[in-house]
Amino acid sequence: MSRVVEPLQQRFDGQISVPGSKSVANRALICAALAIGESSISNLPTGDDTEALLTALPALGVGVVREGTSAVITGCNRPQAATVHARLAGTSSRFLVGFAALGEHPISVDGDEPLRRRPLQPLLDALRQLQVAVEAAEERLPVTLTGPAQGNRVQVSGDISSQFISALMMIGPRLESGLTIELTSNVVSQPYVELTASVMNQFGAAVTLTPSAISIPADTYVPSAVHVEADASSASYPLALAAVSGSRCTIESLGSSSRQGDVAILDILERMGCMVVVESNRCEVIGPAMGTLNGIDINMANCSDLVPTVATIACLARTPSTISGVGFIRAKESDRLSDLASELRKAGAIVDVTNDGLHITPAVLHGAEFDTHHDHRLAMSFGVLGHVIPGVVVQDPDVVTKSWPTFWSDIHRLVRADA
Repeated sequence: MSRVVEPLQQRFDGQISVPGSKSVANRALICAALAIGESSISNLPTGDDTEALLTALPALGVGVVREGTSAVITGCNRPQAATVHARLAGTSSRFLVGFAALGEHPISVDGDEPLRRRPLQPLLDALRQLQVAVEAAEERLPVTLTGPAQGNRVQVSGDISSQFISALMMIGPRLESGLTIELTSNVVSQPYVELTASVMNQFGAAVTLTPSAISIPADTYVPSAVHVEADASSASYPLALAAVSGSRCTIESLGSSSRQGDVAILDILERMGCMVVVESNRCEVIGPAMGTLNGIDINMANCSDLVPTVATIACLARTPSTISGVGFIRAKESDRLSDLASELRKAGAIVDVTNDGLHITPAVLHGAEFDTHHDHRLAMSFGVLGHVIPGVVVQDPDVVTKSWPTFWSDIHRLVRADA
């Protein structure tokens, strides 16, 4: 299946509703599952990642009552024996593995084939330090865990994924003596660790963050009500489309009060030449005249999910760009360096892969047929490109269901707004 992206006929001036943050939602769901009592979570995203978690938790003994994009979650003392499936959801799978470590009986976690190829060893090694029995071929999914986790100290590397650290953090309050996580490396995507701490705080858990360790005392999670803010990573695509087409895009429920690291897209677009207006819970981006965006030299270690978006914008800038600090994204849904570069080259882009990022030199682009490599972020970025470059075809466009199932129709409505 493929989708032909229709180029814009004119600039647009519109507002778009972006799904709730799956990063906030998935953390809130795990914390709610660990709280004894009823929690309510509203504005849940409808993408596959959060759906995978909402489907798995009831099998583990967590009460889930859904109504539209809201859910009431009734936590449990310990997860019960079950086999759960995380589909393609890396975040969900890692959080489920951590949650499963609290169970007294075997719990198996699996996923679709691309997810089975993604790394898991640092988390599994950390759980073994907590006396959890772990069965996993080649240290990847599928994995079977038998707990409960015991002990109060682990060592873990943070240079592959911050999700391993977040999974450990969230079970920390439920351990008899709490948990100290000693960090044996620098942490990539540090804002996600800070986001985990923030969500845990909403459920009454205390977290102390230092550069070398994270300390979490034993405590009881308190049921809470959480409204999930708009997803900053998803917001990057319509904002990028405004940037590259000289248009205006407004998004509610995302602004300066956001706890997400990927809200950095607003600063990035301003640096590249856009006019950006930011309020507490609202943002607006107005792109410059087409062809006048500036390139950027940026370390994106703390906002790596934005790399496909920024790289795509950079291909349309008038000066070179260098993206660094993101060598670890080779192990995302796709190899987000080599796969992204090879696809963009199909359209005439000059993209060089470095040890830890990309270097992009301005070039005249043309239409091309793009493979999404099972990666929703590549698909949506190529969608941005196709609205300003004629002849773009996106293969497997429905991969966007992972985070934004209605992406294509929502973008279509946005760009039809009157200029």
